[in-house]
Amino acid sequence: MIKVFIDGREGTTGLKIDERLRPRKDIEVIVLPEEFRKDISARKEAINSSDVTFLCLPDAAAKEAVTLVANPKTIVIDASTAHRTQEGWAYGFAELSKEHRERIARGKRIANPGCYASGFIALVYPLVKAGIVPADYPFVCHAVSGYSGGGKKAIAQYESTPRDISLETPRLYAVGLEHKHLPEMVKTCGLKRTPVFNPYICDFYSGMSVSVPLFCDLIKKGTTKETVEKILTEHYENGNFVHIKKEEGYLSANGLVGTNNMELFVNGNEERILLTATLDNLGKGASGAAIQNMNIALGLDERLGL
Repeated sequence: MIKVFIDGREGTTGLKIDERLRPRKDIEVIVLPEEFRKDISARKEAINSSDVTFLCLPDAAAKEAVTLVANPKTIVIDASTAHRTQEGWAYGFAELSKEHRERIARGKRIANPGCYASGFIALVYPLVKAGIVPADYPFVCHAVSGYSGGGKKAIAQYESTPRDISLETPRLYAVGLEHKHLPEMVKTCGLKRTPVFNPYICDFYSGMSVSVPLFCDLIKKGTTKETVEKILTEHYENGNFVHIKKEEGYLSANGLVGTNNMELFVNGNEERILLTATLDNLGKGASGAAIQNMNIALGLDERLGL
């Protein structure tokens, strides 16, 4: 029996991980009594008695939790941003490369990717790696997300009655051009220029669409949308969860809710190419990816429970 502890189980991601693990017969979830939920000694005992601990905590608390780990066999999967660019931590996006998958498989410290970052990196990483798009390309990324991405506070705000009329429209944020997902986007893709990132939180519960436009005269000469689609198709052809799709009409941000799938689209014309990724911000963007990483780290079928 695999023992799992979810530190921060009461948060949005923690609850989703717990929900996905409960039906599994190979998993025993360690649950602390309410009065010991924030007790350091109780948490330390739970972490070190587990085979896998998920950290669903704010960054500072996640860093503190790592200091409590004394059992060398305990695998830590951190869903916060605290360790995504830190040396010694595997970046938990197995589909990116054989090397990424191997680091997850043999690692004891795994940083779960951010939701927006997952969409951007899935689109950009293969193209930079293939030399189609230069590392200093002036990337712009537009994205929309369901309000669950803002956590409990945002969920309560959007689901309260009455509520502010402004919540009925898409709301642009991070207008100062700083966002917690940018460092991992830059590092993982090997970029030399930080993208302009425009995220919107919208009036639907979960789901996400991430778009990246490209100008053909700024990328490798002769590159067409067919070239880009071929590179992405070949890059992800053996994956279970990332798929290349065709759609020239409307792309829904909530079409993959409840799954661990991600769909990539390549559209455009001879001058401009539009890359789009859709995913569930609580699935492949959070809890689903975390469980996929756990399965890989334990040597199990990565699709188990997903």
